[in-house]
Amino acid sequence: MFIDTHCHLNDKAFCGDVDAVLERAEAEGMDKVIIPGADPMELDLAIRLSEQRENVFFAVGIHPYDLHKGEIKYFLDSIKHPKCVAIGECGLDYFRLPEEDIQGYKNQQKEKFEEQIQIALDFDKPLILHVRESSNDVFEILQKYPTARGVLHCFNADEILLKLSDRFYYGIGGVCTFNNARKIVEILPKIPRDRLLLETDAPYLTPVPFRGQRNEPSYIPIIAQKIADILNLLPEDIEQLTTQNAKNLFKF
Repeated sequence: MFIDTHCHLNDKAFCGDVDAVLERAEAEGMDKVIIPGADPMELDLAIRLSEQRENVFFAVGIHPYDLHKGEIKYFLDSIKHPKCVAIGECGLDYFRLPEEDIQGYKNQQKEKFEEQIQIALDFDKPLILHVRESSNDVFEILQKYPTARGVLHCFNADEILLKLSDRFYYGIGGVCTFNNARKIVEILPKIPRDRLLLETDAPYLTPVPFRGQRNEPSYIPIIAQKIADILNLLPEDIEQLTTQNAKNLFKF
């Protein structure tokens, strides 16, 4: 059985057929799925989905691009929900920054990021981290919180982040199937196998051969097969170890 540790089932792309999406995923061996809290405006839907289905869980967090959409303190009650398994996705994203105040916007992201790290520690929850063109700053911040733990979602293959493998896992998704995925292919063998996690990031980052279409959790076996090919393992090995890793991290 597979666990999709990062799937935006509450995204509008799944409006109208989320039940069919989950049924297809279950038919392909998906055991559990986690909806990350990337958009506070869609949190209620994530919670409802988790309450309707035993195998759906969610996280609470504010994405670095959603700083204007609310304060994490407004979602503290949701963290206490029995299906809430993590804080995030949160982190730093420097891919698009406003030209008028780049440093000021970076500082805002850092402040919100550290606030969510502290909340994760207060509630003893793992973090789901979003790291884009910001690896050095994320690494530096995490050095101030030596007991923080979690997953580096959509791991960007930056070597410096491998130094966190004593307390962080590495989410691998459809990117590893892309023709231009040289970095992640090269670094995968360096990731401790007890730190690998599977994710789709659906509806985004659809794996080959379905790239260009909506991604969904039923494609998890494609990702597992590609990782197995890179590591010279059987898909069943990837299935077993990533499922156990997810259970170890998220405690379900």
